[in-house]
Amino acid sequence: MYKVKFFIDFDKEEQWLEKMAREGYHLDKAYLGYHFKRGKKSEEATIRIDFRTFKRKEDFIDYCTMFEDSGWKHLSGTKSTGVQYFKKIDENAGDEIFSDRDSKAMKYKRCADTFFSMAISFLPILVAFYVTDIVDFQAMINPKELYFTPGLWEKTGTSFWFSFLFETPFALMRGFAWSFIPIMILLYLVFGYKSNKLYLQNKRQ
Repeated sequence: MYKVKFFIDFDKEEQWLEKMAREGYHLDKAYLGYHFKRGKKSEEATIRIDFRTFKRKEDFIDYCTMFEDSGWKHLSGTKSTGVQYFKKIDENAGDEIFSDRDSKAMKYKRCADTFFSMAISFLPILVAFYVTDIVDFQAMINPKELYFTPGLWEKTGTSFWFSFLFETPFALMRGFAWSFIPIMILLYLVFGYKSNKLYLQNKRQ
């Protein structure tokens, strides 16, 4: 089964994944959504989430091995995805993968830093688009400039609507495709802010 959900609060995500396990759906991988395997029975699973990225594959393998030696199976995540999912497989292991409050809070700090870095990385692209006139702010004031069909605005009736509707998708792509960049910057800033807020909240607990 495949489900699409988005979480900033890892505690809420853990609770949801544990609920899914009790309903017989066990996390297989988390990539562009959640992929679950249907089990024969429900399970009282303990799922925990960390946020880490690694430059070297060897460091990522050592990281996963450390958790497995402590009774936690790595369910999903790669060295560059950031979000790492673990399931408790040893009854003698504790219910937390973090040794103290500060180390648990730091996963939100690492997540916030990643979101802020991604927002900053889009800024040079937006500046380049503006300098090279790919970003057409004039089109936001006068959208007619996005239509290249000769004499379009002098046409009437069926001829006008046929030409107008035919070219509109291309006009939108020409004029507003670049808006994807500022939208992503804004989203990353919002996610970074929320992650940093969770970091401060968890640190104070």
